[in-house]
Amino acid sequence: MNIGSLWQGLMGDKGGAGDRIVPPTGFTAQLTLFSAGAMAFLAVFALALALATGRLADRWSSELAGSVTVRVSAPAADQDALAQAAMTILQTTPGTGTPRLLPPEDVATLLEPWFGPDMPVDALPVPALIDLPVDAGFDTEGLRLRLEAEVPGAVLDDHTEWRRPLVTAANRLRMLGIVSLLLIGAASAAMITLAAKAALAANVQVIRVLRLIGARDLTIATAFVRRFTRRAAMGSAVGTLAGMAGIAILPDTSAAGGFMTGLGFQGWDWLLPLTIPLIAAVVGFAATRWAALNMLEAVR
Repeated sequence: MNIGSLWQGLMGDKGGAGDRIVPPTGFTAQLTLFSAGAMAFLAVFALALALATGRLADRWSSELAGSVTVRVSAPAADQDALAQAAMTILQTTPGTGTPRLLPPEDVATLLEPWFGPDMPVDALPVPALIDLPVDAGFDTEGLRLRLEAEVPGAVLDDHTEWRRPLVTAANRLRMLGIVSLLLIGAASAAMITLAAKAALAANVQVIRVLRLIGARDLTIATAFVRRFTRRAAMGSAVGTLAGMAGIAILPDTSAAGGFMTGLGFQGWDWLLPLTIPLIAAVVGFAATRWAALNMLEAVR
């Protein structure tokens, strides 16, 4: 047998000489399939977390940055007049939309989480609240100074105090999802490397015979790379489909549940998990090739 025919056998179809070098069953095959499937399943949820928190950060930032609130605190006898004076100023302020003075029932709804539904809000010294849509180039500081000068007791809140920690928390969660994806990829590479080394160690005698008949290390390594890459792709494909099914049964964004209802894929995002088996195959190829060449170099 010459090297050319041996190479053809190693790279042939399943069941050829190349596939027979690597054990088709046993703990190495099960370990590779299971680890690839489990890591792909976790990767789907890590990807969903990264995408969901990214959308959450963008939504919180845009919603809170798109409006400001004017709070008018004054004695009950003067509050209506001062609120109307603030409305007049807001209606003539450049870069703003139409201001809306919140009715008492809306204010009661805002206070309900803190005071409960039965609290007599009318008996409390609740300030008048005005919601004001603003554009991107709105002069917050200029309006704040004007209100302080012309409407005593009026305070402008641009939601910066609330927006910054919320957006920061969402961005950190997104970074956590990305780091989780990287760790999952590294763990997959480590598990496949261990499985490939175990398979190589179990076939030391076969490897030595192949060398005696003229096979090169690259030829022998290719047989292991081919088998383990296929196993990694198959296992990750099953894990990816299972993960996508798990994401699909989560509550949708219209259901109650707050943040967790947004943990999922939307629109074209559903195509992104389909890249996980391809990435797993690349990781399996690189890890197995590195492990095989290093192991063969040590086995002389």
